[in-house]
Amino acid sequence: MSRRFFGTDGVRGRVGEDPITPGMVMRLGYAAGRVLAAQEHDALHGERPAVLIGKDTRVSGYMLEAALQAGFTAAGVDVRLTGPMTTPGVAYLTRALRLQAGVVISASHNPYEDNGIKFFSATGTKLPDAVELAIEAAMEQPIRTVGPKQIGRSKRVDDAAGRYIEFCKSTFPTDLDLRGMRIVVDCANGAGYHIAPHVFHELGADVIAIGAEPDGLNINRECGATHPETLARAVRKHRADVGVALDGDGDRLIMVDGNGQIADGDRLIYTIARHRKESGELKGGVVGTQMTNLGTELALRRLGCEFARAKVGDRYVLELMQEKGWQLGGETSGHILCLDKHTTGDAIISALQVLAALRSTRRTLADYAQDCPAFPQILLNVRVDKGFKLNGQAPITEAVAAAEAELADSGRVVLRPSGTEPLIRVMVEGRDEAQVQRLAQRIADTVRAVAGQ
Repeated sequence: MSRRFFGTDGVRGRVGEDPITPGMVMRLGYAAGRVLAAQEHDALHGERPAVLIGKDTRVSGYMLEAALQAGFTAAGVDVRLTGPMTTPGVAYLTRALRLQAGVVISASHNPYEDNGIKFFSATGTKLPDAVELAIEAAMEQPIRTVGPKQIGRSKRVDDAAGRYIEFCKSTFPTDLDLRGMRIVVDCANGAGYHIAPHVFHELGADVIAIGAEPDGLNINRECGATHPETLARAVRKHRADVGVALDGDGDRLIMVDGNGQIADGDRLIYTIARHRKESGELKGGVVGTQMTNLGTELALRRLGCEFARAKVGDRYVLELMQEKGWQLGGETSGHILCLDKHTTGDAIISALQVLAALRSTRRTLADYAQDCPAFPQILLNVRVDKGFKLNGQAPITEAVAAAEAELADSGRVVLRPSGTEPLIRVMVEGRDEAQVQRLAQRIADTVRAVAGQ
């Protein structure tokens, strides 16, 4: 069965357009409630299943939260509300509160005009494909509200932020602290605005918070992990030791060293892996993606770390990590998974793992990550009509083949559709920057011409 609504990271789109309308989101909540209720009926001994709903700071979150509540309660499912909460925070609280599922209302790093719905299972992991397909099938059925006695109820979770803050702190070594460190924390005006600064402050750091004044419209706007140049300026201005940037829903991390240089997900994963390898704590190897820089792969192999590439998307990284029994993996964009600490990618917890490496070795981020060079890598986004297919487009196939032949064994070409936006992502990597730029532009122009843009 093909997917109609779910992408690689839940259901996402522009607010007011299908599927991100109140009516469709209510149907989604109802369908998910029916599927979950059917799965949990026997185990719950007659009790209603319950789900957790968290959201980021987009103004549309109020509307979609109400629609989801209506759908779930109509299906006979109780609802627990956290208010603004990061995606990994919802995953943790779903598991800690022993609920049947967690739901996040967020479009992650996208602008405020977009929003989305993503689900976590009772164990704090992404829903299996089979469950997502079952929910899609249930959305085709009419809404039939359960009897008056069976209608679900909603209530707020007391101190959801405080519980999650304590969990994050528990992942930092008890024999270390952050006293004496000045850290700039950019919360992207998103879900972590009232969480991340407290975590680092309570561990002893002198914290300067930016991007911590959400107004419903400014999430990810020239701040956060998608605009690390803002963090870099702040680190230099405040002469901080390090900077930490989250994205709007708190699952993506980018950092800045004391010199104002940006460290992407590749360099942060290398830093964590290096420290764990040197301290004998690295179990297995490291999983990256098709987009992981070749320089990172080679640097990890020099450390004696095994390395494997998954498809782009944190769910695919997770699947490969679970298949291999490894604990560390992630993406260049800053989705980092430390499965010994959490079930999903978490920007705050990942930052704490980097800081633990720096504190225990008494080294700086710039120094510790210097052995992880980045090969020139160009990523171009080509906007296409929704539904555009790459497969079977001969001119595009020929352009990619020509670029690969020219690069030979000294580079890579990756062409893939975005899982969240109507874009084709063109990535070319190699040792010569001018060559990489020229080949990437040639392929992007070909895609643009074929797509009629």
